[in-house]
Amino acid sequence: MSTKPFKLGIIVGRFQNFHKGHEDVFNKAIQICDKVGVFVGSSQEEKTSKNPFSYELRKSMLEKVFSNSISVFPLPDIGVGNNSKWGDYVLKNVIERFGEKPDLLISGKEERRVDWFDGVNGLSVALLYVPKTIDISASVMRQHLINNDFQQWKKYTNEKLWDDFEMLRDLVLSSKDNKETDSI
Repeated sequence: MSTKPFKLGIIVGRFQNFHKGHEDVFNKAIQICDKVGVFVGSSQEEKTSKNPFSYELRKSMLEKVFSNSISVFPLPDIGVGNNSKWGDYVLKNVIERFGEKPDLLISGKEERRVDWFDGVNGLSVALLYVPKTIDISASVMRQHLINNDFQQWKKYTNEKLWDDFEMLRDLVLSSKDNKETDSI
């Protein structure tokens, strides 16, 4: 029997490019949840300036860092924004994948994502906001790739991903001028 306070925690994000700020959130979730489900947003999109990496690549990077500690799933956009309709969609995906409702939503952003589930009767989902201890964002990480600044990029990247620098850089460079997006 587990001694962790939460049975199923979920994390939702695009992870375009996964960095140590994300890693802090994941590590906290793994510490306190029996199971951690990661739902990769905008999973239908790749090769754009906002979303240069495919879902498969993002999943691969997450699994390289966390191995079997997390379960990773696609979460394509549905064009509704950050609201309760999106929350219903996230919840439906969690139940389809795990056969149960989450009891914790883990976030590294200040916005109150727990509002996603306000309209669901009988659902109690706690929100854990992991404060930002590392001042980095995925857009800054993509800029380090564009600038070929391995040292700055490396500073904010798990060492298991360091060998991917050139491949990620090539993908960001080939996507940086494509501003068309279906992502919200």
